[in-house]
Amino acid sequence: MEQNQDKLKDIISHSKEYGFIFPSSEIYDGLAATYDYGQLGSELKNNIKTYWWKAMVQMHENIVGIDAAIFMHPTTWKASGHVDAFNDPLIDNKDSKKRYRADVLIEEHIEKIRQKIQKEVDKGRNRFGAEFDENQFKATNPNVLRNAEKIASIEERMKSALDNNDLEAVRNLILDLEIVCPISGSKNWTEVRQFNLMFSTELGSVAGDAATIYLRPETAQGIFVNFLNVQKSGRMKIPFGIAQIGKAFRNEIVARQFIFRMREFEQMEMQFFVRPGEEMRWYEYWKEAREKWHKNLGLGNHNYRFHDHIKLAHYANAACDIEFNFPMGFKELEGIHSRTDFDLKQHEQFSGKKLQFFDPEMNESYVPYVVETSVGLDRLFLAVLSSSYQNEKLEDDSERIVLKIPAVLAPYKAAVLPLIKKDGLPEKAREIQKALQFEYNVQYDEKDAIGRRYRRQDAIGTPICITIDHQTLEDNTITIRDRDTMIQERISIDKLEQKIAEKASWKKILTDLDKN
Repeated sequence: MEQNQDKLKDIISHSKEYGFIFPSSEIYDGLAATYDYGQLGSELKNNIKTYWWKAMVQMHENIVGIDAAIFMHPTTWKASGHVDAFNDPLIDNKDSKKRYRADVLIEEHIEKIRQKIQKEVDKGRNRFGAEFDENQFKATNPNVLRNAEKIASIEERMKSALDNNDLEAVRNLILDLEIVCPISGSKNWTEVRQFNLMFSTELGSVAGDAATIYLRPETAQGIFVNFLNVQKSGRMKIPFGIAQIGKAFRNEIVARQFIFRMREFEQMEMQFFVRPGEEMRWYEYWKEAREKWHKNLGLGNHNYRFHDHIKLAHYANAACDIEFNFPMGFKELEGIHSRTDFDLKQHEQFSGKKLQFFDPEMNESYVPYVVETSVGLDRLFLAVLSSSYQNEKLEDDSERIVLKIPAVLAPYKAAVLPLIKKDGLPEKAREIQKALQFEYNVQYDEKDAIGRRYRRQDAIGTPICITIDHQTLEDNTITIRDRDTMIQERISIDKLEQKIAEKASWKKILTDLDKN
């Protein structure tokens, strides 16, 4: 774990040095848990958004996108349940004076037990080799069974306590498990208290007497209140989806771990409206579809796992997370929820407007059920960065820092490098750069020796380096260098765009997704 924490520190340092992420308001000593995306970070972030939008909207004729306002009528949040129920159970350690989410402390304790199970499994695999049957081993090994029983018991107590909002039972569970503060190492805990996460602000004039409005804590409600607008104007038929990318705001008391948990963050959400009774089929469909989308990036299939929610939100009848193996361990990356008809029914009740769909096949009107997919853009950014960051030892005993970012997401798809700054090479290089920049974001660099320029491009994740030398002027060929393998190849300039497209085009990654 310590090694992984060191990797997180390296990523934070690298992000700042190369213009991916800066601490917000740094000249004023920063603002806790807020960050600015730099020149390369904003490119990578935009590319992640494009991949999601193209796969979710462009590739599905029954899914459309909107961009709803951040400010919404305050009754929206009363209807959605956020005013009364959008709370985190928090606990303080009296010695370190640090505050923690009580449920997360328990989940991290469970994760340690899971790791013990995994160690037993790894030992069994090493012992029995090719004959090893993991399922049979887990079903018969006494150590595994004992730890699995521990997990089941803890989860049962935790679910019961959270479902009943029994904060004293949550605290007792923490004490019974002898969970210590990661900083002080003590078990000197306060009571558990609920804390509402919404930011409130004042608006000059709203309907009625209320002047308090909220910064939206999620983007989903902007979709729900526009359900009929989109359905009617787009002549949409059930099942159909509405997608949105946008900022959300939560007054996280325990905001830490770089951009994993921030107070201002971005979500990529899609709400899929279905017939009542068909929601579980679509829930399974979107679980599989979203897992495929993530794994299609090539960040390593072993880095993903599903986690079913112990405590369901007030609106859900099924919920799970796709978790990713961050430097801090497996954490939530995307949530898939079956939200039932809760949201639309609540907005019907509070607004007095009917939010129903007339189904011509069934010859009846109903409030649709909803299946939601919601991925944290900033978390996905961190997943890409942390899995791509590598410190490689080369054959000549030298080292290089390389970001093996999926080529289609890389801030620059190619770097154009004249070997020297004279003899007509810069002019030829600029000509190539100009031809490419209509389709791809490319960087021109003529400073320093070519080897140092290669290292700079490795450090920012550029998949292809294009070197222009004297031979280029004679026969119109160039040298292209692959970031991951460092293999160099001589090709004709007229084949260059095809080479980049094979590696980094949207068509390639979407075709791969469609095939899988």
